[in-house]
Amino acid sequence: MATDNDLPLEEFPESNALTIQGDESEKSAADLAPVFDVPVNISAVLGKANLSVSQLLKLGQGSVLELDRKVGEAIDIYVNNRLVARGEVVVVDERLGVTMTEIIKGEDAVA
Repeated sequence: MATDNDLPLEEFPESNALTIQGDESEKSAADLAPVFDVPVNISAVLGKANLSVSQLLKLGQGSVLELDRKVGEAIDIYVNNRLVARGEVVVVDERLGVTMTEIIKGEDAVA
């Protein structure tokens, strides 16, 4: 799934090197190589709605489903079903995307 923007590990600038506090050896992006191919599931949730099966079956083309969010409210970004950020929907080259506006700390990530 590499793109033209991906840099091989040996091309990462030195300024991107990771330093682990309390560890005297410097860590670099190359040290993360074993996890580069681990698949993750990313979801951008605009909102939620609760429906009964009968209500679901009545939905058709053109139906409007009311969500629990207001227009302009931040969306939730999940990685492997864990809330990691909030953001906004953007349009990039006629495609929808998400820009992160807030990173959620571990203890605040209540799904």
